[in-house]
Amino acid sequence: MDEISTSTLFIVLGLLVLCSAFFSASETGMMSVNPYKLKHLANEQHKAALRVTAMLERRDRLIGLILVGNNLVNVAASSIGTLIGMRLYGDFGILIAGIVLTLIILIFGEVTPKTLAALHPERVAFPSSVVLKPLMKVLYPVVWLLNKICNTFLGWLGVSAEQHHGSSLSSEELRTVVHEAGALIPQQHQNMLVGVLDLEKATVEDIMIPRNELVGVDINDEWKDIVRQLSNAQHNRILLYRDSVDDALGFIHSRELARLALKDQLNKASLLRSVREIYFIPENTPLNTQLHKFQSSKERIGLVVDEYGDIQGLVTLEDILEEVVGNFTTDIADYQNDEILPQADGSYLVDGGINLRDLNRDMQLNFPTDGPKTLNGLVLEYLEEIPEASLGLTLAGCPMEIVEVQDNMIKTVRLMPHLQQN
Repeated sequence: MDEISTSTLFIVLGLLVLCSAFFSASETGMMSVNPYKLKHLANEQHKAALRVTAMLERRDRLIGLILVGNNLVNVAASSIGTLIGMRLYGDFGILIAGIVLTLIILIFGEVTPKTLAALHPERVAFPSSVVLKPLMKVLYPVVWLLNKICNTFLGWLGVSAEQHHGSSLSSEELRTVVHEAGALIPQQHQNMLVGVLDLEKATVEDIMIPRNELVGVDINDEWKDIVRQLSNAQHNRILLYRDSVDDALGFIHSRELARLALKDQLNKASLLRSVREIYFIPENTPLNTQLHKFQSSKERIGLVVDEYGDIQGLVTLEDILEEVVGNFTTDIADYQNDEILPQADGSYLVDGGINLRDLNRDMQLNFPTDGPKTLNGLVLEYLEEIPEASLGLTLAGCPMEIVEVQDNMIKTVRLMPHLQQN
């Protein structure tokens, strides 16, 4: 009779260890499940995901349920293990049972199931929720009392479990998630996603075409000169001004020019009547804000002004979108940019007026962009004087040589990224 009873106790002990493993795995699986994957599945009406989502809305109750169940089975297992040890080895069996049972619970009831659940949280959390949900109803009075006591202590510490709504990602954390996606998201798509996040870090001043590079048509010029400039225009929208850019009149679309030409109505008066009102943009407007403003106002181009209302440059919708999608080629040797000319020795002749953000993006460099906006400005700020040609220096780890200085500006710089210091 004692032998049968002892065998039965071994079976019950084994079942209790399995229950302990279940609760341990459930705890880790429920807490480790990817919240964004879970939300995605819940939005697709995945039954198990909906069930897990509902239980995770009150994590304090879920944890209380699991810990109550786990402690009950562990205490029961300890009692039965002690009884088995006493039957087999007498009083000395208590010590043996304690040591052996501790090892069994640690290996099979804690470490192994928790490791498995951490590696495959969804595979554990979804099926375990089938058991945990009805178990919550059975043990709810105990769980409620336990949570009431615990939440009271947490309240004294200024923590409210009822006001917990999960975690949200900051832009920096989201940027890390994108980078860590690896092969799940193609590199080009990762760059675009990061580009969207970086829009809030830059302003229109960072990407605008500066005032001294603006191309337009002076309406006070001779008509034949105006026609020649309009015929050779390389942009769809042409800026018209009177005497100087400060007296800008507006933009005219090439499509409107073609319409006037077909009707034989192309003259100064018709140009002035067809010009579109200028859309002005403060220079410190963040790119993400300006993108939204372009969209809401149905505009694609605007003149950038400073705090005094003086025109500083021009920015287009395409300029902002390029910050997201980048250039249409990733090979710098094939990149058709007159401002960056590859040389046979591996160096590059670069226009001193190039925008630093464009230079960094095109050549994968790391020049600082929080100060001067051009390479010329960056070098002048560093040297604190106008240099002579043939001067060599290193900025942001990139060796360079001043090739040409003209009109108090650095016109050409030779960059040597192949000699870049790491």
